[in-house]
Amino acid sequence: MKYVRLSLAMDPPVRHPMHQFVVETDGYDASYMLRGNSVGEELQTLLFHVDGFPPDPYRAALEATDLVVDYAISTCPDETFYLYVQDRPSETDTALVEALTRAQLVLVSPVAYLADGTVELTLVGPGQAVQRAVDAVPDPIDVDVLEVGTYDSRRLDTGSTLTDRQFAAVAAAVETGYYENPRDGTVADVAERIDCAPGTAAEHLRKAEARVMAGLVDSDTGPV
Repeated sequence: MKYVRLSLAMDPPVRHPMHQFVVETDGYDASYMLRGNSVGEELQTLLFHVDGFPPDPYRAALEATDLVVDYAISTCPDETFYLYVQDRPSETDTALVEALTRAQLVLVSPVAYLADGTVELTLVGPGQAVQRAVDAVPDPIDVDVLEVGTYDSRRLDTGSTLTDRQFAAVAAAVETGYYENPRDGTVADVAERIDCAPGTAAEHLRKAEARVMAGLVDSDTGPV
């Protein structure tokens, strides 16, 4: 059994309005679709984890979107929030789901809607089906293959999923000795590496560390 990780790019007019909101709005790094019922059907029910704050601008955007039928928001201590939403998929979303279903591929959560306008997702299936994944993605979506390999759920563990900027911050922290004992690097060093303000670098590190630790605590494996 194989998996393929894809990055999908589409123009703003065909993006879901809430993904476009994440792209356009400061303070929002990504939204992750964690679970879904009736995905691609006329009315679908979805659960997201939104890496952004505060929730009020996001709530206003939900209210202004014709595709959204109902929603509920639950905030988290790390300045992120969960979103339950019932909505109608866009034409592009429907076409994508239908294409992947025809290709006999299984979508593995989470699906990441990133602030750079791309969507990252992982598909699992027999080797031949995975090879058809790129061809299955309909126009006007551009596809970039990020990774292909033998499926192992531990490799695709969603508990520690980081945004690109959070990963870059953690990588810079490791490279500069921020996590050494005694500590060699500083937040300022991390900020210089990823070209942002020290306060922004600190926030990326805090969110990344919180997500990784939460993933470890929630793991079914427990301590060895």
